[in-house]
Amino acid sequence: MKFGMRKPSWKKMLSARTSAKRVVRHKLGFKAPRGWGWLTNPKKAMYNRVYNRTTFSIWDLLKKLLK
Repeated sequence: MKFGMRKPSWKKMLSARTSAKRVVRHKLGFKAPRGWGWLTNPKKAMYNRVYNRTTFSIWDLLKKLLK
């Protein structure tokens, strides 16, 4: 598990927003409502919850500085 600041990856940010899988899921409406990760994949949901609480990105720092 990582602690501290995450290193930004432009390649991963772009691919996450333009993947064919995401486009199909959004077009057909196969998205689960927010908070349903515990039902679809509990192990991944728990990992993501801990990861997001123990790390921060450079974008989070910029948001706090500009507020």
